[in-house]
Amino acid sequence: MILSPFEWTIAKRYMLPGRGEAFIALVAGISLVAVMLGVAALVIVMSVMNGFRGELIDKIVGLNGHAVIQAYGGRLDNWQEVLKEVRATPGVTRATPLIDQPLFATFNGRSDFVEVRGNTPEDIARLKPNLKQGDLSTLKPDVSNVAIGSRLAENLGIGLGDTITIINPQGRSTPFGTVPRSVGYTVTAIFEIGIYDYDKAYVVMPIPNAQTLLLIGDSIGMIEVKTTDADTVRQTLKPLARKLQGQAEIYDWKSINASLFDALQIERVAMFFVLSIIVLVAVFNILSSLIMLVRSKTRDIAILRTMGATRKSLLKVFVTVGFTIGAIGTLAGLIFGALVLYFRQPIVHLIERLTGENLWDPSVRFLTDLPSRTDPVEVTVIVLMALVLSFLATLYPASKAAGTDPVQVLRYE
Repeated sequence: MILSPFEWTIAKRYMLPGRGEAFIALVAGISLVAVMLGVAALVIVMSVMNGFRGELIDKIVGLNGHAVIQAYGGRLDNWQEVLKEVRATPGVTRATPLIDQPLFATFNGRSDFVEVRGNTPEDIARLKPNLKQGDLSTLKPDVSNVAIGSRLAENLGIGLGDTITIINPQGRSTPFGTVPRSVGYTVTAIFEIGIYDYDKAYVVMPIPNAQTLLLIGDSIGMIEVKTTDADTVRQTLKPLARKLQGQAEIYDWKSINASLFDALQIERVAMFFVLSIIVLVAVFNILSSLIMLVRSKTRDIAILRTMGATRKSLLKVFVTVGFTIGAIGTLAGLIFGALVLYFRQPIVHLIERLTGENLWDPSVRFLTDLPSRTDPVEVTVIVLMALVLSFLATLYPASKAAGTDPVQVLRYE
């Protein structure tokens, strides 16, 4: 497909609009813009979906670890021995005790369901990058201080220094029945993880305080585990699962969030397929513009043939014309897609102001900001797909041009 100077001169001539060819130039321009929009749409959507999945994994795994070991019945009494065994397992980088219990909270007449998390001092300190207000060092055993999520603080109208009341329905037994246990805690820190469901529910306190609130003595609810590789966590913990059989169950992050990530994967494949149709439509525009160009240049093609131009030369000329439209459109689509992704958050805010609608509701989208994570492999596949389809679209009109019979065309000239 290397063009000679003669072939390249003819190809450049046909790429530029001539007199009486404004309509053909318009169709070619529309084809170029269509390819650009199709490629940009694929790059933007796939990058956003990759970012959405990646941010969810990072935040969920960063907060909950790669796996949890949960005792049958929700209480792990001999957790110190189990913890030693977990930490001795090859591939485990961190193992820490955890209490996670759904309860009820009230403040100033408002109420909401919350998730009480009892953490070690080391785990509490890991919330520091997500801290919005207050001081995490105030969360100490036997001191009634807690940290809460930013959305929970907004929903209940709580600020630093306010007292939130947490209600444990499984309180102490009395002659008159079970009395729910209500304990007031001072809010000394407010954090924002970036996942709406976590920020609107989590109440963090030291493990001893959570044990006292739940009246569970020295037991815990589960052990949180982090391994060297999140993707191979199941294989890493398989020997441990056999040892704990009948005593506790191991749930990795994939099984805990299986429905969410399966839905994301299905949506990702479906969106790629649907948006690929845009590129296909653009390629048909290239096909139609080339057919129109060949029809309008039939006399010129016949003259070129009589001057010695070969069928192969004409084939290469028209393939180059169509392929160049597709290549320029693909490059423009990559640039346009990169610009949209770079300014994605201001664009979302602008559309929200113009329409008055909340396009990125964190209560629905889980994350507070529109994420983006571009995969070079996917971009390469998109580019190759656009270029290959553009090339295939040129073959029919180029072969028709190459097959032009100069005798038939110039018979009456």
